[in-house]
Amino acid sequence: MTIRTTPPHGTPPPSPPLPPLAGGSGAADALRPLLDTVLDALTTGAAARGGPLPAGGPDAVTARVRAALGDVLPAHGHGDHEALRTLVHVLAAGAADPADPLCAAHLHGPPLAVAAAADLAASALNPSLDSWDQAPAASAIEALVTRALAAELYGTPHPQGPHPDATRPDAPHPHAPHPDALVTTGGTEANQLALLLARERHRAAGPLTVLHGANAHHSVPRAAWLLGLPAAIEIPTPTGTLHPADLDAALTLARRGRPGPVPLLVTATAGTTDAGLIDPLDALADVCARHGADLHVDAAYGGTLALSPRHRPLLSGLDRARSITLDLHKLGWQPVAAGLLAVPDSALLAPLAHQADYLNATDDTEAGLPDLLGRSLRTTRRPDVLKIAVTLRALGRDGLARLIDGTCAAAQQLARLIDAHPGFELHAPPTISTVLFRPVPTDDAALAATRRTLLQGGRAVLGRATADGRLWLKATLLNPHTTTGDLATLLTLLEGSTHR
Repeated sequence: MTIRTTPPHGTPPPSPPLPPLAGGSGAADALRPLLDTVLDALTTGAAARGGPLPAGGPDAVTARVRAALGDVLPAHGHGDHEALRTLVHVLAAGAADPADPLCAAHLHGPPLAVAAAADLAASALNPSLDSWDQAPAASAIEALVTRALAAELYGTPHPQGPHPDATRPDAPHPHAPHPDALVTTGGTEANQLALLLARERHRAAGPLTVLHGANAHHSVPRAAWLLGLPAAIEIPTPTGTLHPADLDAALTLARRGRPGPVPLLVTATAGTTDAGLIDPLDALADVCARHGADLHVDAAYGGTLALSPRHRPLLSGLDRARSITLDLHKLGWQPVAAGLLAVPDSALLAPLAHQADYLNATDDTEAGLPDLLGRSLRTTRRPDVLKIAVTLRALGRDGLARLIDGTCAAAQQLARLIDAHPGFELHAPPTISTVLFRPVPTDDAALAATRRTLLQGGRAVLGRATADGRLWLKATLLNPHTTTGDLATLLTLLEGSTHR
């Protein structure tokens, strides 16, 4: 009898082992060596970049990425470590790094290390917040954290325990109204939800008219279009903020010839994209009250000032809003995305209630399983609240206030340096952490060319904004580690790059 010790001809070799998963009991052993590779690639990529932005412009970056990526779907894989080492390196080498003090163009801040670490846990466990049985702990964290942050924005006492209906916006509320918030992908989604809630709230009275200042974020008129509302009414803001008298006149005109209650929603801004300005919220709320209009405040940028005793007075009147947008991936140092839409009472979220038997069957809800579908227009949702919760616990109120105050102080310092420099003109002292300025003498075309020169060289990243009929450079400071020396370096770079 012959015993065969080798596979017969044509028998395929044994299959390679399946790749490890990020979750389960073996997650740590699977992830730890991969994380070392990722961290090494982040380090080498940043060193290769050598500044806040890759040099050479779009064509050069694309060429480097194409060379590194090669065949996007190769016949045979290169292995976990090679793939991570190659692509994380090229990503870091080609990144606009918001953690570099000279990367200060946009409302795109550097995330805290502790928040990024928490985001890894969220990715590894991969809960989906569309039903409780996919995210038991994550749904509870979200309910508690969103209520606490909404209470902070509205200046009410923090809830001490979970409200029995905290995850059921469609349920009756026998208790006193309490603030609540939905987690969103950012200000755009939050503003869309605010307009949707207002539309549904006033559906019986007719179509909703939305009014906003010319300083409002572009997502406001776009949301009116997406929701099939009449075209939003834009009110001029020549001084950069919405003036109460101009709003009063616009509301009077919007109501003219329309008897009975007229559905009106006014969107004010606390932290404009161009200059970081804050509308006079209290005075605007007074005007809205006289006209029976709802007030929504887009505080995506400036809302976290509520966490600073020093800066909270800038938001006087915020608590009078029917809804508030907040982005914690701006002046909150969270990885994207970390947005919120807050309301003064969970009952206001009732129009979002939705039922799908496979996710929130009626008998499951009646038996006590939380209903999550009314917490978003999205179905599958990652637990973006985890990194927020970890950050709040790690830093506390005083730690967050210190970051906010320090960042705002850096903007004031940059404004002083500019104001004292004969080669630059300051537009105005900053309200939050955005500084508008321009070299002198220069014209708009030369200013735009100067900005592009810095971008092409990878030396500094500055934004641009139009104010008072002129083009300005925009420095949006969101890095709490920025020093006076960094600010001086920025001005020195500009001096050497200015097109006159």
